Order: sequence, then C-alpha cells, then structure tokens
Amino acid sequence: MKTDIILAGVGGQGILSIAATIGMSALHNNLHLKQAEVHGMSQRGGAVQSNMRISDKPIASDLIPMGGADIILSVEPMESLRYLPFLKKGGWLVTNTTPFININNYPEVEEILAEIKKQEKHIALDADTIASEFGSKRSSNIVMLGAATPFFDISFESFEEGIRQFFGRKGEDIVNVNLQALRAGRDFTEKNR
Repeated sequence: MKTDIILAGVGGQGILSIAATIGMSALHNNLHLKQAEVHGMSQRGGAVQSNMRISDKPIASDLIPMGGADIILSVEPMESLRYLPFLKKGGWLVTNTTPFININNYPEVEEILAEIKKQEKHIALDADTIASEFGSKRSSNIVMLGAATPFFDISFESFEEGIRQFFGRKGEDIVNVNLQALRAGRDFTEKNR
C-alpha cells in the first residue's frame, strides 16, 4: 500500500491542519509517513504546498515526482491546476471551487472550473458553503479532507480519530464541528463520484 498526496492552497487556508490530521490517521494505522512542505507567506496569501507519502513499507524520499501523485487535494481551485503535472494517470483531483482571489489578474473562475472538469477523475465542491451550513466556515479545509478520504487506503474511522487527536486540545465543540466537516465532505464525494 502506498499513497502519494499533494496538498495545495493559499496560506491561512489550513493546509497544515489537513497534513497533521492525515499524519495522525496514518500513524493510527502504523503506516510510514514522510512529508515535505513549501510554505508561502500566509499573511500575504502566498502559495502553500505539501508533499505527503504514506506507505506500509519504509519511504526513502519525501518528494513526489512529476506524474506520481495519487491525489491532489486543493483548498483553492487555481492552486489545484498548478500541481496537475504531478497527478498520475488515474489519480484523483479533489478541489474546492471557492477561489481565494489575492492577485489582480486572477483568471475567470469559470475557466478554472472548466480545466478541472477536463480531469478524468475529479471531485469539485464548494467547501466554504458546506462548512457554513453548520456554522463554521473555518472548517472548509476539513470538508475538503473528508471529500478526499474515499481515495486513501485508510479507514474513515482513522480520520475521525485523527480529528480527535489534532483538535482535542481546543475542546469538544471544535472537535465536533470538525467531525461534522469531515463527514460532510465524505458524503459529498460518496454522492457525486
């Protein structure tokens, strides 16, 4: 078992929370994990990207080669397109459709979504709206993680445990909101793939 994931987004959108939750879920299953990060400047909305490799065998490198990612999980649609060259044939692109417009020449959202829809295997959802439905727009990143969970070789219960471990220090209410977000994302994918 081996899963290579590229996490992409803009600083401040919760990429590191997604990565930590995936990591805790993998460790809960006694899997090996390597991660490499390239951080943008979150206060300026800079690009943030992380390579994650999960395997039942030791992992030599933390970097994913071009055409090697099983999953691209992006919390921003334009950032999902930036990393398409890394997606392997038959891999899944899972992206938020809500743009984070932080530059003057941001492309038309319809053009970006048209490119996403050209991908053979993709899930595109408005995670911000889904998260707002239960009162926590800040958990849209966890909605995105939930949408990607069907494509991991890790049980959904392990992701729930990862949420409990990562957010536990913030209190039960925060844990429950993020569990709701995780389940809402998973439900979207189950109904739309």
